[in-house]
Amino acid sequence: MRAAFRTGAIAASVAAALIMTGCSADTGSEGSADDPIELTYWAWAPNLDQVVDLWNEEHPEIQVTVNKQDGGDPAITKLLTAIKAGSGAPDLIQAEYQKIPTLVASDALADLAGTVDDNLAGQFPDGVWDSVTLGGDAVYAIPQDTGPMMFYYRDDIFTQLGLTVPTTWDEYAETARALHAADPSKYLGTFSANDAGWFAGLAQQAHAEWWSIDGDAWGVGIDEEPTQQVAEYWGGLVEEGAIDNKPMYTPEWNAALNDGTQAGWLGAVWGPGVLSGNAADTAGLWKAAPLPTWGDDVSNGNWGGSSTAVTTQSKHVEAATEFATWLNTDPEAVKALVETSGIYPAATDAAASALTEAPEFFSNQPDFYDVAAEAAAAVAPFQYGPNVNVAFSAYNDEFAKAAEARTAAAFLAAVTAMQQVTVDDLEKSGFTVAK
Repeated sequence: MRAAFRTGAIAASVAAALIMTGCSADTGSEGSADDPIELTYWAWAPNLDQVVDLWNEEHPEIQVTVNKQDGGDPAITKLLTAIKAGSGAPDLIQAEYQKIPTLVASDALADLAGTVDDNLAGQFPDGVWDSVTLGGDAVYAIPQDTGPMMFYYRDDIFTQLGLTVPTTWDEYAETARALHAADPSKYLGTFSANDAGWFAGLAQQAHAEWWSIDGDAWGVGIDEEPTQQVAEYWGGLVEEGAIDNKPMYTPEWNAALNDGTQAGWLGAVWGPGVLSGNAADTAGLWKAAPLPTWGDDVSNGNWGGSSTAVTTQSKHVEAATEFATWLNTDPEAVKALVETSGIYPAATDAAASALTEAPEFFSNQPDFYDVAAEAAAAVAPFQYGPNVNVAFSAYNDEFAKAAEARTAAAFLAAVTAMQQVTVDDLEKSGFTVAK
């Protein structure tokens, strides 16, 4: 049977060709304190059960049990197995944005469009909302947290060397060259070939469309101008030696954060946790700024983030949707998520009310969350596809070779290879691919 997919925007044109997904299950009877509706929630965010306790205390008629899972991929694999078997799936699941197309194609997520409040979309940035609607009218999840990208830099080193904070990628290149020329042991950043989500965020900022829906077919646009531009830019900096070519999250990279040889990092809003965990002694020396932009375009990319989705096996879609909406938009719930789970909320107003003090590691920058809010509001739309894992694996393979080759041409060749691997896999899996 051919793999299938649907969004509200294309349902009418592809109904005959695709399996219709995201259908709502029987919502069941209303619960009461004496006979409550019982929901199961698979999630991996730390201490999420403490937040759910607040709901259970206030809603005796709908009780939620958190079933802790091991990260994103194992939970998704477990869910898909249960969906295929026809039983054993939870009512709700924490789903990373890039996994939603895969889950929808497998008929694992209920369409909540007729259940959520009409004004729910307005509580989230457009780019984040598109991630759960797949650009159509269906609503496959409610955004929980997001990872707008940001630029972190060593303020003490910038001051010492008289450097200014770059606001465009042209300025970033100039600053990288100036820093490395002033002290050849130091780099403003590194090109990391071991984290495709990082590179996808940079491509997103440039308005790349790695996947798209064309009638009843998937389009793949990895090897097109936006991503080519990003790859050629970084390949050029690596080729001239202005930035490093070592991957992130290695002992060598951690040491460089500590001793100042990595004087900058293109990270995301959750960066304070990484920096405090890997370079605790540098607290108060870093500052955060918006990601440099391509000229006057103020768009941004996301690196990470997840949502709360209701599965097609749930018998209580309305109750599950009510809980998921509360969890991710109610001020008390969002504040608890921030304090106990350490997330950056996707809901704009709720984030502003919950994030009133800078992270301890950035106590020297009281406006940290103002910068973060600016970054979150600028996130551009980005469509993921049903074989993200294949494309991300191809990134790791191809860009590892490109980073080693240290040429802009090799970086462009890596983009072409990613495109081919992704298309070949879609076709092998039975999807129609637009040419």
